[in-house]
Amino acid sequence: MYSHITELDGPAVAAIAERLDIRAADPSQRRLRDEYLARPSYAAGSVVLEVGSGTGAVTGQIAGLPGVVRVVGVDPSPYFVDLATSRYPELRFEVGDGRALPFEAESFDGIVFATTLCHIPGPEQALAEAFRVLKPGGSLLIFDGDYTTVTVAVAPNDPLQPCVDATVNQLVHDPWIMRRLGRLVSAAGFEPGDLRSHGHVELDSPTYMLALVSTGADALAEAGTITAVTASALRAEARDRAATGRFFGHIAYASLLAGKPLGGAV
Repeated sequence: MYSHITELDGPAVAAIAERLDIRAADPSQRRLRDEYLARPSYAAGSVVLEVGSGTGAVTGQIAGLPGVVRVVGVDPSPYFVDLATSRYPELRFEVGDGRALPFEAESFDGIVFATTLCHIPGPEQALAEAFRVLKPGGSLLIFDGDYTTVTVAVAPNDPLQPCVDATVNQLVHDPWIMRRLGRLVSAAGFEPGDLRSHGHVELDSPTYMLALVSTGADALAEAGTITAVTASALRAEARDRAATGRFFGHIAYASLLAGKPLGGAV
């Protein structure tokens, strides 16, 4: 869905924005952002670009990092750019494709992809563009999910698991990308990166993972795989698990920190 977001109607884009807001507000997701955004060390006066800035939550947090004097967010969705601009009027957001960035070469001291590359057909082109607009010695930070690990199952054949599987199939272009990210980054010319694992677990007060179940149930019903009655029952089961302390949700994330060689290439 994200890979052709410019073709979606208003209600569909608004629904995606709502899911992004749910994730941004989740305390566990906030702790993840604190962890991975702290990885680069930005020199005083650094200018940072976030590719795939969505509704602006990550861009806004980057703006507060030590050393960052200016941050720019770019996203292909005009709806997202307008929404982010309204929320963070002091920041700069532009409409643009990560595979054809509207910036001059060597314009940024740091580039961040936060749950973006998994949605881009042709991530090699996006990384090549990142290399072009990054200054020599600059940092590349990528954070994304290993989406083949997404689970809410608490037993074999758990009926809620197909819901999150359907959500991943609907929203993620390449759920395997983190498993080959090191090779992709090196092939783009960056120095080998340091890959770290991050985990996201939801138990007693699920928000984001509960939304994934709901989205997937709706997707299965729309596809005719299950009936609307069954989709409603699955959503009710997920809510009941949350209310009675029986919910479990987990996603394995990873972050990679790499750099552009001072010579400009390797």
